[in-house]
Amino acid sequence: MHRRQFLKSTALVGATAAVPQAVWAATAEDAKLSVLFDAFFNEGVDESPQQASSLGLDKGARAGLKSRLNDYSAAGKAQRLVRVKDRLARLHGIGRAALSPKAALDYDIVDYDLSRSVASETRFSFGSARGNFQPYVITQQQGPYRDIPDFLDSTHKIVTADDAEAYLARLSAFPKALDDSLDRQMADAARGIFAPDFALDITLQQLAALRNQPADRTVLAESIVRRAKAAGLTADYGPRAVAIVDTQVFPALDRHVAAITALRAKASSEAGVWRLPDGDAYYAAGVKSSTTTELTPDEVHRLGLAQVAEISGRLDVMLKAQGLTKGTVGERLTALNNRADQVFPNTDAGRTALIAQLNAQIKDAYPRLPQLFNTLPKAIVEVRRVPAFIQDGAANGYYQSAATDGSRPAAFYINLKDTAEWPKYGLASLTYHEAVPGHHMQVSIAQESTDIPMLRRRGGYSAYSEGWALYAEQVADELGVYDQDPLGRIGYLQSFLFRAARLVCDTGIHYKRWGRDKATDYLVGATGFPRGRSQREVERYCVGPAQALSYKVGHTQWAKLRDAVRAKQGAAFDPRQFHEVLRQGAMPLVILERVVMARA
Repeated sequence: MHRRQFLKSTALVGATAAVPQAVWAATAEDAKLSVLFDAFFNEGVDESPQQASSLGLDKGARAGLKSRLNDYSAAGKAQRLVRVKDRLARLHGIGRAALSPKAALDYDIVDYDLSRSVASETRFSFGSARGNFQPYVITQQQGPYRDIPDFLDSTHKIVTADDAEAYLARLSAFPKALDDSLDRQMADAARGIFAPDFALDITLQQLAALRNQPADRTVLAESIVRRAKAAGLTADYGPRAVAIVDTQVFPALDRHVAAITALRAKASSEAGVWRLPDGDAYYAAGVKSSTTTELTPDEVHRLGLAQVAEISGRLDVMLKAQGLTKGTVGERLTALNNRADQVFPNTDAGRTALIAQLNAQIKDAYPRLPQLFNTLPKAIVEVRRVPAFIQDGAANGYYQSAATDGSRPAAFYINLKDTAEWPKYGLASLTYHEAVPGHHMQVSIAQESTDIPMLRRRGGYSAYSEGWALYAEQVADELGVYDQDPLGRIGYLQSFLFRAARLVCDTGIHYKRWGRDKATDYLVGATGFPRGRSQREVERYCVGPAQALSYKVGHTQWAKLRDAVRAKQGAAFDPRQFHEVLRQGAMPLVILERVVMARA
């Protein structure tokens, strides 16, 4: 899932009419800031047609966005930086000292994001250096070649004939997006900046999965035929889609394959970004950006080692209580993973049963939530499988928020390439992380909140949101979900162990110069996760440095802040009031601490 989006869509702008600025504008300078934030919001919508569609906002005056894709060119990237600099200058034109405390908080959060983006994107011109850094334009995890087919199939809505025509227009624009991204990657490659060989191998596999089939069987053509029929549209869109795929998309994919194959011949197996120009500084900046703290790579590495040791000690006791006494904690978890009663069949029926169990766990969680939460999300959430054509390089799981117009529910996607990678005892914790009380709770409450300006309702910070989702796994335990499920509690602690081990692996790769195999060996040994799942995780860290740090760093801060508020309030502490901070939207951890303690 792309969790880090800042300036978003227009249909929320439509909602502004229903939320008077007076709700949050308390001073004259507040009103000026409100107008400025609305301008930022509207500008951001126009710049991201795909995000507008993702949120159900490509309608009315902005209906033309439905026929367009984002700009993937080098010129587009340069223009985005110019616009961010301009927004920062306009923000600094507001007199912060004259703002109410509420508006000053909004100012500080937006200023943090814009300032960091300008500084990082100015210093590091390759890849992306905003939010969660991405050093390479094209990998198994990045690039329009993998994102747009999924976007067209799962996000572009087809209800009317105009929707279908817009789909075909976007399909025709897909080759330019491919070529623009490839041009950027090759320009970076001329400076020695391209993904490791193993990442390019997976990239080529995914390209082949899309390219090496008849055009009418690709998801690009099949999707419009299937969904137009379901919508009751009588026109035959199949031949037109097939013609576009055959004559435009396939040649562009062939150019991709040829260029990536040539890069693969030059690629190194060295996994870390330390090998790139200014790579050590890039990683150090990425650590600060992903964690929204001032932690150094060395501090994160040591934190990871300490937490792996502490959580392993707790698991040791629990595993012994289940009769698992031989071997390391990781070896005993591996044995538990492989037990026949813990594995779904690796078949379509097995995958269906696995998803049904996840949905049942979501259903069970909802009635428990009022014990610890005053505000619950209105949007619903459902479980879906990661599309098979990107599963080799996709993350193991990710969340997608609901469309703001109610046209599409929220979803969490699970990678079911091999069901053996998802033993039953660990599924509940995954549910609570991705759905409720995890990502779905946090994202939807912010999206539905009237306590913050529209610009911030869709803002995201990985350490805040991923830290919350991991903290939510702890909250689920406190709600009693494991009282009759000791294996489930082991799965919950294994999830924590996994996130702590990530701190060690990611910094190991990019700071201590570990190779992929060493990092995979460590992850398997520490967590007991299957090697295939662990290696896919490590490969993700290699091309997305520092993002994986945000989970456990964020959780540590959420738990620390709750403990601090409880200590300050004593018997008056109410976790439901503590959790109301979600209504104030996502923010950097350094600001979250200030906000939480001010509310206590």
